[in-house]
Amino acid sequence: QVQLVESGGGSVQAGGSLRLSCATSRRLFSFNAMGWYRQTPGKQRELVAAFTSATSGGRTNYADSVKGRFTISRDFNKNTVDLQMNSLIPEDTAIYYCNVVGMNFVNYWGQGTQVTVSS
Repeated sequence: QVQLVESGGGSVQAGGSLRLSCATSRRLFSFNAMGWYRQTPGKQRELVAAFTSATSGGRTNYADSVKGRFTISRDFNKNTVDLQMNSLIPEDTAIYYCNVVGMNFVNYWGQGTQVTVSS
């Protein structure tokens, strides 16, 4: 079983920054992909940013709405996946979930962390 522990959510005013971190119970090389998703009430969970492979030079995908503002990173020594969020806007308010995809293509999710951006 894979465990994901998220941290770093909170409340911030528009224009501010937050950094989310996800600690995994397994080495990052054991996953096919890893990233961050978010969800607001009544809407489907959506991709925010992700690495598409476990290799150190893996490609990243970003939602159009966060390009230029958010940056995903990972640390293979610490087995963490981080999301740096800058220039936050109220529309970024959501519960953010860490996600990893195992080599068997099973999805694992963190418990979620709330991000609230006030205008």
